[in-house]
Amino acid sequence: MTGTTRSSSGLDDRRKRILFRCWHRGTREMDLILGRFADAEIANLGDGDLGDLERLIDVPDPDLYAALIGDAPLDPQYASALFDRIKAFRAVDHDA
Repeated sequence: MTGTTRSSSGLDDRRKRILFRCWHRGTREMDLILGRFADAEIANLGDGDLGDLERLIDVPDPDLYAALIGDAPLDPQYASALFDRIKAFRAVDHDA
């Protein structure tokens, strides 16, 4: 997979912006992790989860990637149930 498979059609502007930002991180690894998660979950996230995702998007790629793969702890201000969901989602092979 090289990019989003989800259309932003039918999403509100906030979700469209988040979806775009998840697929345009700066590093390909983070594009794939956050982009795939956003493709699958963006339409169903509540306001609290959207806020958590917006905050995670602002974490620099190296720091967020290290936390997602377990090489470094995530700064506690960004720790959330949504982060745990992204981490668990990343561990599943979604292309199988």
